[in-house]
Amino acid sequence: MLFDDGDEFFLGIAIGALLGAGVALLLAPDSGRRTRRRIRRTAEEWSDVAGDRMQDAGDRLQGAADEARRLADDALKVAERSGTRLRGSVERRAKKLRIRT
Repeated sequence: MLFDDGDEFFLGIAIGALLGAGVALLLAPDSGRRTRRRIRRTAEEWSDVAGDRMQDAGDRLQGAADEARRLADDALKVAERSGTRLRGSVERRAKKLRIRT
């Protein structure tokens, strides 16, 4: 899934904020300079929030990759042990068969 519930919520908030900012520009009673300053501050705040969310997503992805690597290593170790036991079993069986002949 591309977004989990928290990401979808954040995306909805971001879209709503952008739409609200557009409407506010059209209806703003303040001067252009004051409005632009407020928009710049808001954009910087949202940029910081978006950066934090991206960092969190990257951290979660890194954690998932590390866990997948650990699981793959564990599976490889189990397969190697099973192969070693199987090889030993086959060798013992072959030795018994040679002794009987």
